[in-house]
Amino acid sequence: MALMQSLQMVLAPPHRAATPFLLGGAAVALIGGLIAGGWLFWPGAAFVAFCLYFFRDPERTPPARPGLVIAPADGRVVLVGPAVPPVELGMGPETRWRVAIFLSVMDVHINRWPVEGTVRRIAYRHGKFLSANMDKASEDNERNAVAIALPDGRDLTVVQIAGLVARRILCFAREGDVTEAGARFGLIRFGSRTDVYLPVGVRPLVSVGQTMIGGETVIAELESRAS
Repeated sequence: MALMQSLQMVLAPPHRAATPFLLGGAAVALIGGLIAGGWLFWPGAAFVAFCLYFFRDPERTPPARPGLVIAPADGRVVLVGPAVPPVELGMGPETRWRVAIFLSVMDVHINRWPVEGTVRRIAYRHGKFLSANMDKASEDNERNAVAIALPDGRDLTVVQIAGLVARRILCFAREGDVTEAGARFGLIRFGSRTDVYLPVGVRPLVSVGQTMIGGETVIAELESRAS
């Protein structure tokens, strides 16, 4: 069963965002196979294979129990601790628990909604491209922050952060959209980080070093409260 699940993830069809890269790589392979002695075929074919793997978009099954915060991305937890949400969202100086997930180029890069709610605000900020596993990447790197209003009036923030290699953040959501836990809302090319700022008083259930499965791993319970 585990082997089958691993194969399904590796062989999952690519997201539509891969289309221009796949066409470009295929064109290089095709033209390279006809001219220049054929040597360009292999770099083009290798690029196509890499894009098929990088942009893979497997199906995920979020937990059925309500009141959970789900991991918004695959990857490894690199930071867990109190922090202030991005200033461009205008959420004030109050700290809340933050969980930072680092995505290597080998991870699935589809971002998924961590909770049900409504997109209250989206704020994009240009910045640097430091290694995404560094703490200061939250402040200095290019990012896209999304504030989600929960049905009970609280709020949660998810932030897409560009990394050392990543140069493009894609967010398919708009302000006012209704979010569904586990549903796709964006991706980042190529290697990145995704941060979640939990509602005030909610504590994370994960720790640094844990591996996350986007759309499935539980990172917090909305009814958990800080003492």
